[in-house]
Amino acid sequence: MTMAPEAPLNPSTRWKEGDPISIPVPDGPIADRWDQHKFEMKLVNPANRRRYKIIVVGTGLAGASAAATLAEAGYHVSSFCYQDSPRRAHSIAAQGGINAAKNYKNDGDSVYRLFYDTVKGGDYRSRESNVYRLAQVSVNIIDQCVAQGVPFAREYGGLLDNRSFGGAQVSRTFYARGQTGQQLLLGAYQALSRQIGLGNVDMYPRHEMLDLVVIDGHARGVVVRNLVTGEVRSHVADAVVLASGGYGNVFYLSTNAKGCNTTATWRAHRRGAWFANPCFTQIHPTCIPVSGDHQSKLTLMSESLRNDGRVWVPKQSGDPRSPDTIPEDERDYFLERKYPSFGNLVPRDVASRNAKEVCDEGRGVGKTGRAVYLDFADAIKRLGLPVIKERYGNLFDMYQRITDENPYKVPMRVYPAIHYTMGGLWVDYNLMSNIPGLFVIGEANFSDQGANRLGASALMQGLADGYFILPYTLPNYLATEKLEPVTTEHPQFKVCESDVATRTEELLAKKGTKTVDEFHRQMGLMVWEYCGMARNDNGLHKLLDGLPAIRADFWENVNVPGDGASLNQSLEKAGRVSDFLEMAELLATDALHREESCGGHFREESQTPEGEALRDDDRFAYSAAWEWGGPNDTLEPVRTGPIPEPVLHKEPLEFEYVHLTQRSYK
Repeated sequence: MTMAPEAPLNPSTRWKEGDPISIPVPDGPIADRWDQHKFEMKLVNPANRRRYKIIVVGTGLAGASAAATLAEAGYHVSSFCYQDSPRRAHSIAAQGGINAAKNYKNDGDSVYRLFYDTVKGGDYRSRESNVYRLAQVSVNIIDQCVAQGVPFAREYGGLLDNRSFGGAQVSRTFYARGQTGQQLLLGAYQALSRQIGLGNVDMYPRHEMLDLVVIDGHARGVVVRNLVTGEVRSHVADAVVLASGGYGNVFYLSTNAKGCNTTATWRAHRRGAWFANPCFTQIHPTCIPVSGDHQSKLTLMSESLRNDGRVWVPKQSGDPRSPDTIPEDERDYFLERKYPSFGNLVPRDVASRNAKEVCDEGRGVGKTGRAVYLDFADAIKRLGLPVIKERYGNLFDMYQRITDENPYKVPMRVYPAIHYTMGGLWVDYNLMSNIPGLFVIGEANFSDQGANRLGASALMQGLADGYFILPYTLPNYLATEKLEPVTTEHPQFKVCESDVATRTEELLAKKGTKTVDEFHRQMGLMVWEYCGMARNDNGLHKLLDGLPAIRADFWENVNVPGDGASLNQSLEKAGRVSDFLEMAELLATDALHREESCGGHFREESQTPEGEALRDDDRFAYSAAWEWGGPNDTLEPVRTGPIPEPVLHKEPLEFEYVHLTQRSYK
């Protein structure tokens, strides 16, 4: 077990201690738990399924697969997305691949090894039983997607091909060039479309969830706004599934689509759902660097590029020479030097911190000095240009269109950026939140990735949750709960509709001097500065002291033009940014409370002599689930001052199969 830092970190009183969490996890050998649990869960008779209504919010890989599978089983599903089509969900942007323990390369992979790599990659901050189940069902995902026609890459003989990703020493990643997310989403989308055509799914594009309706302690519906007409309307259900993605855009600059937001999960949090580990945010090491203040988002370069690309910087600080004129002996392949066993395929958090370190030393490249080289010259020489084009052609083309540089001839310049969020709403083994009837899947929950997600595991979790886990666990809830019939005429629906309407009207009445984007940028850059790749006690206190002032200024001086009866993207963004302004404080509070380094959460006060992340398992081997500190019966925004003191519930993490040890990739 790792040791705590010698000097205690500064205490804080910005939160309250709540009751510890104890959840039932199946007993017995870990390899048998999911199968035994499936057998023990209650079932819903096929003839009775049509009586149940289920709401699914989000149509990415998790949401589309869940809606299609539940509808195929006979339940009536209502599906909501804020895009104009379900196929525009952000899952489409995933590039590199999807993990599965098929062992097609016969290189030593197994379900247990995928389980081990995922727990270790997450720096021992995930629940063992959930991760093992994820590894188990991974092998079924590939068969499902192949049957749907997903065009995975194949070897010359026709067998499915694999490549390596960070944090693993085997090849287990299935891929479709650099478009894996797009192809997988199209597979799920066609399954969803089939159910829409059969009348089993009511599809609501351009509808944004703005509130969760909780009646007698159970999730019973949502309030949504039609983004085209402005109509606010309630929808009732027997269970609600949130598959609305992560909150990476709280940093403003990220690889997420600009529409990605935290509103669905944050509004559910305001109604009582616990938010777990929000400080576990992932920095992706290979993104196109920031080029100026004009940028509103960043572009990801797939982790798959690290299979053949070599990461380096000049050994000399401030070296002005072009990369092709720098001799080999004057280059520092720093990942290969420091981590000889894994080299350029160390996990994302390790690669990101090392890239920042060499840039901080003054050895960064490009005009800003905040970049490192990702060089394919050796791979092109070894494999030939046609092979590299076949593997990465669309990624190289995208890089050239954005930078006007040809990566076949000059190295790519990359730098870390916010990409994914491991935190999310807390869920139990059945993927249900602490609010009965509210299920949370994919990136919207916290359950499987720990403090750092390995590459190609996001697509795996989304499809595992939607295709193979939720369709078992949600019916168990329906079969065991005796829910009273309700309609949208229930008083609680009217309360929630009124809360949404009041908040919308208040935003539209704001005719100040600053745009929504100005506030988003100001908040995001502050969060990145003090809670980005490195965090410390002093910086986190500055962040927590500074955020309320930005939020107060927002509610005083934001300008929201237009009306609420038509398409109004300024209004949409205003609502989302108002939620980010509250959520950012919880993120910083979580980072302040976790006085250790683990995965993507790097506290400068807690590191090994070699500068690696140092966990404190004696004090922090738990998941931190935060309860909203204010009342749950209103969505009234916190306009001034800090958010109400949240209540911290701790779920102890037990490790029977993967023993706690200092993570090493050397």
